[in-house]
Amino acid sequence: MADLLMPRGRYYPLSGVDESQEGGFTHKTEANQTGVLGFFLMGITDDLTLQLPIFSLFTLMYLITVVGNVLIILTVSIDSHLQTPMYSFLSNLSFNDICLSTTIIPKMLVNIHTQDQSITYTGCLTQICFTLLFGSLESCLLSAMSYDRYVAICHPLNYTTIMNPQTCGLLILLSLIISLVNTGLLGLMVLRLSFCTDLDIPLFFCELAQVIKLACSDTLINYVLIYLATIILNGIPVSGIIFSYAQIVSSVLRISSMKGRCKAFSTCTAHLSVVSLFYGTALGVYISSSLTNSVTNTALAYVMCTLVPQMLNPFIYSLRNKDMKVALRKLISKVMCLL
Repeated sequence: MADLLMPRGRYYPLSGVDESQEGGFTHKTEANQTGVLGFFLMGITDDLTLQLPIFSLFTLMYLITVVGNVLIILTVSIDSHLQTPMYSFLSNLSFNDICLSTTIIPKMLVNIHTQDQSITYTGCLTQICFTLLFGSLESCLLSAMSYDRYVAICHPLNYTTIMNPQTCGLLILLSLIISLVNTGLLGLMVLRLSFCTDLDIPLFFCELAQVIKLACSDTLINYVLIYLATIILNGIPVSGIIFSYAQIVSSVLRISSMKGRCKAFSTCTAHLSVVSLFYGTALGVYISSSLTNSVTNTALAYVMCTLVPQMLNPFIYSLRNKDMKVALRKLISKVMCLL
């Protein structure tokens, strides 16, 4: 790990840029996107003494995320009692969490280890697209899970009829289609942008809005698409969650006994906790980006949004769900016996 304390190096494009001095000012012309070699990820901090702790922390976070979500997937796949729509959605959510974390953390760890904070233009575009895809899919899956809870509580007698395998498959497919459309509209529009020599991204990964800020060309269309996608494509899952829980609350309040109300709400607590964590941290990023120009504070806000929910989701579902806890104990016992 000695190389973690080596100084950082920058990575700038050398072609397609023309600078001229006039009246004491430097004028930069646009660099065509084909001349952009890559970007420079500024990371969380420039303090060299913190690089090793940060590397260790994010390695641990990644391992916890992968192991925890793999355990959820294996438990749902093996235990016959968990072959229900809710756990099917949970299994897909866990797989998505692994993919989202893998899109961001490994590249970050490599950059810290090598002290080369560069990322190629193609690599940056790829990271943007996959981050958009898995982030949107997370939102859509949470919406599908809220609909599952709505049917289970508001229409319990028709639950198995409504939430049949075909319906579950259709909801997952619809979630994927919405996510792909969102990724296509936003991610691929970066291809039309041209960049100058200022290619510092004040984060530890390529994030769409931060990359657009670096463009020299007109970005109006990009921002219009971002707002439209946020309102329409991302608004659909959020509206679905709000509608589902409004109906759930209304239905539960009609239950006369307090014990019955608590039992009904208890089936939603794990999902509601995950939803609150996901959208709460996303809102925190928006507020933090608006109120501060600190690179460190902005990066930490994005850590809370893009990495922490994926790490905590398995704990929330395993600790707040009795069936999952029992199934996990059985799985761990089987693994220990094999060892």
